[in-house]
Amino acid sequence: MSANRPKSPERSRPADRKSGSVNSVPAESRPADPGQVVGTQVVGTQVARTQVTGTRAVTGSAGRPETTPSETAPGQSASRYPFAHDPMAVALNPMAAAFEYMVDLSQRTVLFWDVMRQRGNVYREHMAMAAPHVLDYEAELIVDGRTLERPVNYGLVRIIPPEGVTIDSKLRPFVVVDPRAGHGPGIGGFKADSEIGVALRAGHPCYFVGFLPDPMPGQTIEDVARAEAVFLKTVIERHPDVDGKPCVIGNCQAGWAMMMLAAVAPDLFGPIIVAGSPLSYWTGQSGLNPMRYSGGLLGGSWLAALTGDLGHGRFDGAWLVQNFENLNPANTLWSKPYNLFAKVDTEAPHYLGFERWWGGHVNLNAEEMQFIVDELFVGNKLAAGEVKSSNGTAIDLRNIRSPIIVFCSKGDNITPPQQALGWILDLYDDVNEIRCYGQTIVYSVHEKVGHLGIFVSGGVARKEHGEFASNIDLIDVLPPGLYEAVFETKSADTANPDLAHGDWIMRCEARTLDDIRALGGNDVAEDRSFAAAARVSEINLALYRTFAQPFVRAAVTAQAADLMYRLHPLRVQYEAMSDANPLAAMLAPAADLVRENRVEAGKDNPFLTLQETMSRQIIAGLNAWRDARDSFSETLFKAIYGSPVVQAMVGIDPSSERPLRKAGKSALHRELVERRIAELKSHIGKGGLREAVVRALLYVGMPRASVDERGFEMVRRIRRSQEDMPPISLQDFKALVREQFFLLLIDPDGAIAALPAMLPQDAAARAKAMAIIREVLAAAGDIDGESKARLQRIARIFEGGGPALKEATSGSGKPFLRSV
Repeated sequence: MSANRPKSPERSRPADRKSGSVNSVPAESRPADPGQVVGTQVVGTQVARTQVTGTRAVTGSAGRPETTPSETAPGQSASRYPFAHDPMAVALNPMAAAFEYMVDLSQRTVLFWDVMRQRGNVYREHMAMAAPHVLDYEAELIVDGRTLERPVNYGLVRIIPPEGVTIDSKLRPFVVVDPRAGHGPGIGGFKADSEIGVALRAGHPCYFVGFLPDPMPGQTIEDVARAEAVFLKTVIERHPDVDGKPCVIGNCQAGWAMMMLAAVAPDLFGPIIVAGSPLSYWTGQSGLNPMRYSGGLLGGSWLAALTGDLGHGRFDGAWLVQNFENLNPANTLWSKPYNLFAKVDTEAPHYLGFERWWGGHVNLNAEEMQFIVDELFVGNKLAAGEVKSSNGTAIDLRNIRSPIIVFCSKGDNITPPQQALGWILDLYDDVNEIRCYGQTIVYSVHEKVGHLGIFVSGGVARKEHGEFASNIDLIDVLPPGLYEAVFETKSADTANPDLAHGDWIMRCEARTLDDIRALGGNDVAEDRSFAAAARVSEINLALYRTFAQPFVRAAVTAQAADLMYRLHPLRVQYEAMSDANPLAAMLAPAADLVRENRVEAGKDNPFLTLQETMSRQIIAGLNAWRDARDSFSETLFKAIYGSPVVQAMVGIDPSSERPLRKAGKSALHRELVERRIAELKSHIGKGGLREAVVRALLYVGMPRASVDERGFEMVRRIRRSQEDMPPISLQDFKALVREQFFLLLIDPDGAIAALPAMLPQDAAARAKAMAIIREVLAAAGDIDGESKARLQRIARIFEGGGPALKEATSGSGKPFLRSV
């Protein structure tokens, strides 16, 4: 089993058009050897290792292996036209250049269409698997969701570490969940440099949650959530001696699913990494994020209901993939096929490896899709706490107790940073409110990678995902608040580089909500427009269900729905160009003949230059059309739903400045916070040397407004070397850090004044503790500024046993602790 989230053609605005292609994955994002991907086919409870050959040896209709372009070096065979490849002849005779180019062009045309035929064969072979996936790892089925009380098409598998990878049984397990949004599962682990790959290399046991192409009858989103809760309980039970709950990675739509589950079952989760996951669906930037206008322009979610009815209760995921492809017509219609055509001698393995996943469409029940559109995409109810379970329980993301790591990118036009992070602004008024709920939120914004690259790119996996995996315990023990994960490349000037894993140093820097707002987003007027679109969607859906749905359901039979399913344009393009089509099967011998006599045009051939120029013009034209389309869509949406008349007709006050999707406040929660503050104040003088050391470290380090992985690694090494120190679990240490942090926030002067009474009388023990404090703080570099002054104050307490001095203030004259 495996799971995976579809991504669409990436597209950013003019400054970064090239980086946004979803269908055209950069070389680093592709399987190391797409021609030979080893996966695991799960049938019921049987696990059979299968070798899925994507490009190296594709079996034709006659059963003979076909040689792909990657196996024959271009130009290796003796040319039938040696004069055409003579540079002097080409330079002196334009006709020779034209002849050389025409030979090359005709050969590339045959090879291109043969690769299209191979793509069709790979598609048919992939979809014939009992559990289609693109995982590059062997796996063992642990839980089959079809056997649960409420059966679902999901399953939990354990990733079997490849040879040479050593797993530390004491480390917390990682659970990777791929999204079910049109494509099949496995993209989170389809090569070594992937989310699964970096977690395995860090020594963590790994599990994967995937799904079958078709949902179980009557399956709902809530049923899937219940199954995923069973999966996490199973993982926890399998690792009883691990210090910490599983780290869960939710890719794209699996991210919001994991966040919803963590809100109702917080005890099942360790840190949660949501990669490219939309959580605030209306938010974006004008002129940059056109996909959010689609629901309103189509009249709302009634179209999803119609599509489900035309599918006889099944929603075809190919429609979701087509929506993604429509975002970037230049890539879909030209760039992706042209890149293959222009580099057909070398690009085929990469192309076929990616297409194996891109074309593996999966389905949802109509009820599942309706929930997603009504509650999330159009309704935008998640951040506001308006999504409810079947028993009426409101799903409030503030109930999550595990650290939340949000990874997004400015180059992502499917889930821009505003949609990935806007929920924080919907839930909280300031950072202190985040702390009051005990939440730790860490975010990282990539500058340019596209949507799919967030969880597929090899470079991103090695850097961001690798650092998250290596430092997951550091993130788990961070004090509550809002942080940005910053990655600094190691250099000759880096202090203590041996304390940091890999080639980067991760630092979590304290942030405020203004840093989130600075990324851009909606104003109140834009939110009113989206709220009006949501109201119109509810009206249209009710009208469809009342007047049209009964007739559509009566007219569409199972046979008619299956015929429409098979004739979907995206599905037909694979089936038509495969050996199932006798005409396409004739391409194989023609391609073999071409490879035997391959003649490439020289790189200096003027007609190749002309070809590239024409390609750029075609791309520019398609991009211009896309930009005009998107601009018109945005203008039309705002003209319709921004109209005071339309807003008033659907019950929205056009003059209101009140936020329309702001989570409510709880008087009970405020009372609980006040009680907790009183309880903490009563603990200010309690504790011994351990509590005093942690309090001192936090106090001195707070002016830095950041936590460096080198300091945490130093704490680990000191702990391992100090055998006389009593043991403490990671979770107990986390609770200790949080309590001392809150004490310093509530009463910084009182907390420091209480330190002398917490220290032992043994001067040697105090001196040893002070040495540890200095060593940990110096791990990240020189101690200067206010931190240096605070360290001197702590030294007088620990080493001299003198009274604590009055707290130093920041440059603004206010206690720094209160301003963090």
